[in-house]
Amino acid sequence: MAKSRILLLGAQGQLGQELQKALPTMVELIAVGKETVNLAIPEQLHEVILPVQPDIIVNAAAYTAVDRAESEAELAHTVNQKSPTVLAEIAKTLGALLVHISTDYVFDGTQSHPYIESDSPHPQSVYGHSKWQGEEGIRHIWNQHIILRTAWVYGTQGKGNFVKTMLRLGKERSDVRVVDDQIGSPTWAKDIGDAIASLIHHWSSSDSATQAEIYGTYHFTNRGVASWYDFAVAIFAEAESLGFPLQIEQVIPITTSEYPLPAPRPAYSVLSNSKITPILGKPAPHWRQSLRQMLKELVQDSSI
Repeated sequence: MAKSRILLLGAQGQLGQELQKALPTMVELIAVGKETVNLAIPEQLHEVILPVQPDIIVNAAAYTAVDRAESEAELAHTVNQKSPTVLAEIAKTLGALLVHISTDYVFDGTQSHPYIESDSPHPQSVYGHSKWQGEEGIRHIWNQHIILRTAWVYGTQGKGNFVKTMLRLGKERSDVRVVDDQIGSPTWAKDIGDAIASLIHHWSSSDSATQAEIYGTYHFTNRGVASWYDFAVAIFAEAESLGFPLQIEQVIPITTSEYPLPAPRPAYSVLSNSKITPILGKPAPHWRQSLRQMLKELVQDSSI
């Protein structure tokens, strides 16, 4: 039996790097960054991707600069809306599965209970709107897709995540101010990568009827909820226990209004894993457990 050929876009991002480790070994993996497949140039995607003839396209690339998107709306929509729609066209031409990563920012955050996949999106930012329209473009073009929404992503790779920012600030300062009125689920990129690999394995090993039942939208985050303040306190507690060089003495809780940013954030963006858990066969790890494991991996990094 021939190996499935997977084309992974966004290979250099924090999720893309984890996916390269997590995707099944019984596949031919072609992992590319934006120097090869640039979602900012959607008109080039057909000529670059079609010759590869992938059986599965995994799109882990996105425009994720949430605040900058407010002033770069055209670029955000090109990368997050137009190009995923083109990817759906390409997947349809090839008869390939399209796996696409989306976000909690498609919701407005006004609920007080976890969002399920069928809840109505109401994005409040340019970034959230671009991601929602990207989802809709895929749904309109090609039914053989898996859209995975996640949230509050951090990882050992890359620089721009909350954990690494807190570790840097905790090394430089005696106190930091962190908002305590935004609630979500911190999620390790490695766990997302494992979940996607599990979905792909389940799809690959199923007959066509079962595959049809797998298509659609899913939520995946680590279990448990926290505010950004809770998350920061946990980061410093776990890091201190592992011997990270810190001089932080206190984390000061503040409100969102005390730390204004260009893009509005959902006040509550907890996503329910109830739909995906039966497919994965086990619940997601708790966020505190995954944070501890991620920091243990960072201990091995000489740059810390």
